[in-house]
Amino acid sequence: MTGMTQFVEVFDGTQWFPACTYAHLVPGRGVAVLGPGGEQIALFRDRAGQLYAIDNRDPFSGAHVLSRGILGSRGDTPTLASPMYKQVFDLRDGRCLDEDTAPDGTPARLRVWPARTGDHSVSRPAARDVRKA
Repeated sequence: MTGMTQFVEVFDGTQWFPACTYAHLVPGRGVAVLGPGGEQIALFRDRAGQLYAIDNRDPFSGAHVLSRGILGSRGDTPTLASPMYKQVFDLRDGRCLDEDTAPDGTPARLRVWPARTGDHSVSRPAARDVRKA
């Protein structure tokens, strides 16, 4: 049996890839996925349905935890607060709104990937009537 399922797709710079089903993204909560190159990406859907895809690695702690961060806003800017040391990042461009540099001296900025929804054909096994089994 084949059906159409809505997926969240992320653009890795060369192609769109299906990252997870749209249903897996609970508004306000994040999901960690692996990109085609093995990079960890944090995906979010806000309460208005807007999708965001950013690095899952917190540049201040080095931990891959940003998918567990807290969505919010500063004025009209959609933000993500790290669950580690609470730095806040702009979800549109990845820059840290609290500090310019990470502890290692690099810019405090997360990679941001374009994200969209797309329908994909998914094969499912036919339902089995357990009464006949």
